[in-house]
Amino acid sequence: LPQWITPQLAAMLSAFHPLFVNIHFNHPAELTADSQRACAILANAGIPLGSQTVLLRGVNDDEAVLAELFHGLLSFRVRPYYLMQMDLARSTAHFRTPISTGLRILRKLRNTISGPAMPHFVVDLPGGRGKMPLLPDMIREIGGGRMIVQNYLGELCRYPLLDGEEHGLRAEVGWPRR
Repeated sequence: LPQWITPQLAAMLSAFHPLFVNIHFNHPAELTADSQRACAILANAGIPLGSQTVLLRGVNDDEAVLAELFHGLLSFRVRPYYLMQMDLARSTAHFRTPISTGLRILRKLRNTISGPAMPHFVVDLPGGRGKMPLLPDMIREIGGGRMIVQNYLGELCRYPLLDGEEHGLRAEVGWPRR
C-alpha cells in the first residue's frame, strides 16, 4: 500500500545500498497520486524502482493500455522491468493469456514507445526453475500442448500452453525455424 511508504521508511531502506525495489503495477488506474507520492519518496532516497506487470486477460492485454501504463511508470521514475506471463497458479486460468498475445503486444510496442519504457517479457518456469525472458531463440520445441524452453542453466523445461495456443505461438515466433 502506498500509504506505508514514508520518508522514515525510505531513509531506513536507503542504508542498505545497493537496494532495488520492484513493485507491481498492472493497470494505469493504479497510477494514483498516492502511488506517485510513494514512488517519489523512494526515488528521492536513491532507491531504484522497477515494475513487474502481470499480463492479465481482460485487464491489460492490450497495447494501448500497456503503453499508457509503461509511460506513466516512467513519469513516476519507475522502470517497467518485467511483463510477466500469468503464473500457473490454481484458480487463475481465467486471467491467463496465450503467450503469443504477450509477444505480439511487445512487438507492436517496440515501434511506439521509448526503450526505457520497454519491459522484458518473462515466464516463471514451473518447479522453481526461475523467471526467464521469453525470446524466440529460447524456445526449443512447440507441440503436444506445451512448449519446451531452455533456462539459464541450460535445462529444458516444459511449459503448458492453453488449448489451441500452439498455432498462434508458432506464427508469432516464426516456428519451425529454417
